[in-house]
Amino acid sequence: MSAEAKAKELGISLESQEAGYLNLCIRSGNLLITSGHTSDLKGVLGKDLTVEQGYEAAKDCAEKILRSVYNAHGTLDNLRVLKLLGCVYSAPDFTDQHLVINGASDLLHTLYGKDGDGFHARSALGFAALPTGAAVEVEAIFEIQS
Repeated sequence: MSAEAKAKELGISLESQEAGYLNLCIRSGNLLITSGHTSDLKGVLGKDLTVEQGYEAAKDCAEKILRSVYNAHGTLDNLRVLKLLGCVYSAPDFTDQHLVINGASDLLHTLYGKDGDGFHARSALGFAALPTGAAVEVEAIFEIQS
């Protein structure tokens, strides 16, 4: 099953979206580079929110990224996930950012394969704050394969 078919089966929205202040996904050569996509969930990991809630927030970010990629590129197929940057609104002593961002990575592994095109490089970092108080923000880089 293709990545796009899997996404639709999982109920991920690929509907058209209006252009915003910034480009949500831009193509450069054979790369698709996304802006940071924030979670709907707001709050501080390790204070207001649990790792499990953060995991779901990161998954929400990945779903939004897939929608932007689809809207910019017209398909989710024939892509390789190269890199994720995950930003977590964290309490000072919170050290499980990597477990939170697994929510985004695991979704991309489901669509593209953990041992295949979904096996990506990643950074998971803690921040003192994120825009609008979002719990998580994720950006991604995909390679378009011929």
